[in-house]
Amino acid sequence: MSNTFQPPPGTRDFYPEAMAIRRFIEDTWRRVSIRHGFVEVDGPTFEYLDLYRVKSGDEIVSQLFHFESRADKEGKTEHFALRPEFTPTLARMVAVKANALPKPIKWFSIPRCYRAERQQKGRLKEFIQWNVDMLGGDTPEAKRQYDLESAALCLEALREFGLTSDDVKLLWNDRSVVEHLFSLGGVPSHRYAFAFYLLDRIAKLSPEQRNKLYDENEVSEREKTFFEKLAAGESPLDAAFWQNLGAGAEFESYTRTIATTQETIDRTLGAMGLAGFAKYDASIVRGLAYYTGFVFEVSDAQGENRAVAGGGRYDNLIEMFGGPSLPAVGFGMGDVVLEILLRERNKLPASALPRPAVFVVNALPDVTEATRLLAMLRESQWNPERTAILRPGLHAVTSSKSTKNIGKLIGEASGSGAKFAVILAPDEFSRGVAKLRDLATREEREVPIAEIVPQIHAALSR
Repeated sequence: MSNTFQPPPGTRDFYPEAMAIRRFIEDTWRRVSIRHGFVEVDGPTFEYLDLYRVKSGDEIVSQLFHFESRADKEGKTEHFALRPEFTPTLARMVAVKANALPKPIKWFSIPRCYRAERQQKGRLKEFIQWNVDMLGGDTPEAKRQYDLESAALCLEALREFGLTSDDVKLLWNDRSVVEHLFSLGGVPSHRYAFAFYLLDRIAKLSPEQRNKLYDENEVSEREKTFFEKLAAGESPLDAAFWQNLGAGAEFESYTRTIATTQETIDRTLGAMGLAGFAKYDASIVRGLAYYTGFVFEVSDAQGENRAVAGGGRYDNLIEMFGGPSLPAVGFGMGDVVLEILLRERNKLPASALPRPAVFVVNALPDVTEATRLLAMLRESQWNPERTAILRPGLHAVTSSKSTKNIGKLIGEASGSGAKFAVILAPDEFSRGVAKLRDLATREEREVPIAEIVPQIHAALSR
């Protein structure tokens, strides 16, 4: 009895339909990126393990697939890891050539990534991620413009998939706003790093785990009350949140800052046709020890799935990798949650498999002439002087069945989704012609064999 193998847990096999959906998602990401002026890059599938330690600290190691290289002649080995994200690779690449790269740097990538974690709904060990980054902009005005351009690109891609503000929401926050919030809650500035760490994880921690952190960090009773209200999901925008916390008039300053920022975001996104997508959410932190300003997540508006995308401003990253000071903002969007959301909202195409342009119906005694015609249809016109394709070849197919019954073959042609059928039959072929049939309208006409290819190209271009 032969062995039967399954794909490793947390990975996927991409059969034709699944692969077509994957390409549909990737092609949409790529199309919208280019339309917004971004160019595509990529890097190694694995990097030195220390590259990820620089960005995320030693705790990241347990979340990675990492391995040791074979020893060289001196017995030295290297430690590598499969990439869990693209941002460290991007930072390394930019740091090396930062001074030679035109600003702003607008890059995107669609890498395959890996994480050594237990798989859950929307979170696998192997996934595809759309990574978008914009580097440059030294003034506060330029930074805000790039922040919102990044967020708008993210939303524009989701809108390209047919999603609306009823399906997804862009939830935003800002490091300066969170620090103001901590100040109101009585958190001393020297403990902000701990507060960012706690707030980023607070919804996932049990009361016992939170109390342990409070004790270990000598958190005051006022701070405990503040964090427990956040853990319970209470909104700091409500005056009731601040009862017994003594925020006073500073609460009004906090809410004014949010209202002003929200107005700017609404005005800018509204001008881009993206009104109604964005709102402030105090729980969006995204590890603000790493992010330096604006942060956002795009969430399922019905709250049924994990975040679809997330990102923000990280102005110190390039320096961390030995490059110059260079402001940066970006985001990532994984294919797993996105595909789940698109499927739940019925936004995926009924079939993403490519449909042929032409189906050759061959009723001739042998396949020679059909083979010749297929080659002519598929051939691209190449211009050697311009080193470019002037006219791409067509997606053309024929039947693999042995039948010469034209009716059955035309039925197969219609089922293939082809736009045209070329019918090669003995009587017409003896006169040097074939029938060209529009499979949608069922109209057909005789066309000289030599004119079939240019006439189909002309009809498809109309």
